[in-house]
Amino acid sequence: MKTMGEIKEIIKVNILIERLELEDIEADEIEDGEPLFGDGLGLDSVEALDVVSGVEAEFGVKVQGLEEEDIRKHFYSVATLSTFVEEQLKDKVSS
Repeated sequence: MKTMGEIKEIIKVNILIERLELEDIEADEIEDGEPLFGDGLGLDSVEALDVVSGVEAEFGVKVQGLEEEDIRKHFYSVATLSTFVEEQLKDKVSS
């Protein structure tokens, strides 16, 4: 089971920086509570799909089937996304 710190690191490095090719930013420059879209990191809807598929690939969790407002809530920031992934991984272990 991954720790919250490991989950955040994977999201920042493997998904946000490498998958989205954000070359001008370091992982430690991405604030956990900073919005990923709009005023924060400024990701767009195409990048949002990449983040979703990245989360599914890296952690083996399913995002498909979630309501749009749940996706907006969970994918708001690194912090909310990490919490979502951690909950999904716990559910997977217990089922």
